[in-house]
Amino acid sequence: MKQKAIYPGTFDPFTNGHLDVLERALNIFEEVVVVIAENSQKHALFTAEEREAMTREVTCDYPGASVEVLHNGLLVDYARQVGARAIVRGVRQVKDFEYEFQMSLLNRQLYPEVTTVFLMPNVKYTYVASSIIKEVGMLGGDVSKFVHPCVLEMMHQKREEQNR
Repeated sequence: MKQKAIYPGTFDPFTNGHLDVLERALNIFEEVVVVIAENSQKHALFTAEEREAMTREVTCDYPGASVEVLHNGLLVDYARQVGARAIVRGVRQVKDFEYEFQMSLLNRQLYPEVTTVFLMPNVKYTYVASSIIKEVGMLGGDVSKFVHPCVLEMMHQKREEQNR
């Protein structure tokens, strides 16, 4: 049986830090589904479909990686539905861990067969947060070191749309 994990997030936008965590997860699991989730508490720059398209392009050369959008419902229900035995979460700092730890315990109550796996990105990405990259990029700053070229292009297009 293939070991399958899901890697959920809003991925607005998908950064090189996200890619680093995905690469690490693919060293552990045969299949990793990047799950693009809606988060009503966050103001997304990109639609779910745009995030799906950018993430598919960034991950297209990674055997074992796939991308799906979760429009509604519980993540653990999705994990159960696709047969995932693990939820991968990137943790950059203590603040991330506190929130992820709570979610992990709750998910374990809802779906005891799932395990949350915390992965730390390469140190060069520990300060890279999508929200910061989004803000800097939309203000015209150079974020090319932190995102794939296709993501950079999509960010430029969004900035041009907003400046019209």
